[in-house]
Amino acid sequence: MRLLTILLLCLTSTVMARGTYQEPASFINDVFQGSPPKAKRLWITKSLRGTVTEILGHKPSSLRIRYWGKDTQTAWVLEEIGKEKPITVGLVVRDNKIQRIKVLIFRESRGWEVRHDFFTKQFKGLALTSSQTLTKPIDGISGATLSVRALTKLSRLALYLHQQTDFSK
Repeated sequence: MRLLTILLLCLTSTVMARGTYQEPASFINDVFQGSPPKAKRLWITKSLRGTVTEILGHKPSSLRIRYWGKDTQTAWVLEEIGKEKPITVGLVVRDNKIQRIKVLIFRESRGWEVRHDFFTKQFKGLALTSSQTLTKPIDGISGATLSVRALTKLSRLALYLHQQTDFSK
């Protein structure tokens, strides 16, 4: 009986870790205080593809990426594979620095700890160096290495893509 209880608790926590924490549309609405600008699209042209591929470690999955921008701020909803499944992340870049990062949808069975503020707050204020790395290293989470890598890649990507928009000036 005790073993069955332990197994049920383990399965319940794994299932509870997966899920939608915030819908992407709701994230964008929150970022722009209920008045989001019209979505724009950034085309991944031949000149951008090399750097995007370098940041992600693989070719981008699409030729255009949707984003929202106002003043010197852009908001992005991006996905990257953790171990086997995509993690959907909302990112806000202002003045070429990460202002906010939030896991919106987590589909993996492990690594869900990356959704917590204790982890995501270390991205706030980071920028890109000339070699397309973050200005400070990100502390990992034991057992969540691939999820940490996914969020780090997406942060670098959002910063790089922001630089390609008219909102980075």
